[in-house]
Amino acid sequence: MTIAVRADELQKKEWPAIETRDAITIEWVSADESLNTIKADVYFDLLFDENDAGKNKYPEGSIVFVNAVCCTTKEIEGANIIRMNGWNSFLNKDIKEFAAADEAVKLKAVAVLNALGWKFIWAPDEPGMIAPRVISMIINEAYYGLQDGISTKEAIDTAMKLGTNYPYGPFEWAEKIGLKNIYRLLKKLAKQNERYTIAYLIEEELKNKEI
Repeated sequence: MTIAVRADELQKKEWPAIETRDAITIEWVSADESLNTIKADVYFDLLFDENDAGKNKYPEGSIVFVNAVCCTTKEIEGANIIRMNGWNSFLNKDIKEFAAADEAVKLKAVAVLNALGWKFIWAPDEPGMIAPRVISMIINEAYYGLQDGISTKEAIDTAMKLGTNYPYGPFEWAEKIGLKNIYRLLKKLAKQNERYTIAYLIEEELKNKEI
């Protein structure tokens, strides 16, 4: 089985080990290349563009796993699409998170994931899936605490790691995932539920980074 993976250098480092006896070849594809021109059995697009889902093109009829946390499969053009949580710091977790709307596509995906020897769960085909939704809310609450003057970023990170045994504090996690990704997900979730209303410090920090 040949698997084409479009990824950046950090994602390549986080790509999980393949625990299988089957012969699997990984063909790495750079950000400026299109998976539509690569011949493979299965495709992983870790650089999927959620801002313009329609421009992501893949070989017709192929199984494609896309790093699409915020949008649903209904918003993605093409068949045989499986969403995955490929956010930085989640890709190399012991249990990986996937979502698909079609049961037949799920069966095809299971065959691939079993061949890779990966443990996985199926999340609802909704924005945020499971872990990203929870972590984004934790990060948002941490920013609310920061803007209320509860403590510093460093102290909040330390308290969260000591108190919850999380691998990272909320601000460290935001840095690893990318605050833009957190903002994009929260903005979409807030349309359905005001509990996800974005802390203004997140917007301020993003504005300052763009200056």
